[in-house]
Amino acid sequence: MADAPGRTDATSAGEAVSVRGLVKQFGDNRAVGGIDLSVPAGSFYGVVGPNGAGKTTTLSIVAGLLRADEGSVTICGVDQAAQPQAAKRLMGVLPDRLRTFDRLTGRQLLYYYGLLRGLSADVIEKRAADLARAFDLGDALSRVVSDYSAGMTKKIMLAGAMIHSPRVLVLDEPFESVDPVSSAVILDILRAYVSHGGTVILSSHGMDLVERVCSRVAIIVGGEVLAEGTIDEVRAGQTLEARFVELAGSSGEVEGLEWLHTFSD
Repeated sequence: MADAPGRTDATSAGEAVSVRGLVKQFGDNRAVGGIDLSVPAGSFYGVVGPNGAGKTTTLSIVAGLLRADEGSVTICGVDQAAQPQAAKRLMGVLPDRLRTFDRLTGRQLLYYYGLLRGLSADVIEKRAADLARAFDLGDALSRVVSDYSAGMTKKIMLAGAMIHSPRVLVLDEPFESVDPVSSAVILDILRAYVSHGGTVILSSHGMDLVERVCSRVAIIVGGEVLAEGTIDEVRAGQTLEARFVELAGSSGEVEGLEWLHTFSD
């Protein structure tokens, strides 16, 4: 069968996501400066970098939430620029700064997500119940999302991102402000998802977590990829955190704080 318009050979090459020459400028600020990434299908792929490095901008472009000034993004063989809706259907997205309809109950929110993804009411009901059980949300589905804790909010948003069974999950800081119990639940679900062929791209400041769960990682600093490859390749005999600090450098200034060493009592 001939490839659909806008398709490439990325799927046959085993790539779930291919990013080439990505550039994004905000005024005088070059947030992303020619980034290339290749994310294998069925993998946990980590994106790390200091604040303001361009991680969120890059993931937002991959997710179709921002438009790049230059470059291309291919999702499971679908050219995002040529077929944006088809590319978005293949993805579930958990953005950084969570914004959602938090005056809805958890059940209503999942139903809304399901409708947006074109699912029938009976399928949504079944999947919402399955997701609530898996994410240990329990009675929370009957409560408005604005009453949720940070961990519960992340879980209901992630459940919404997964309800249409996407091939790729793009998760920006999925474990930030999440308690260890909720983190373990989320991680178990994501591991099972990847083991069955799904692909997870996540950004995180938790180097230990990335080192533990990701098969590949990219270190982004100043809108550029400074290192990319398997965890072992990138850390080069160090811990991932030590390698990250080595590449990103330290802008901290210790001198001039001598007054802090003389207490005021």
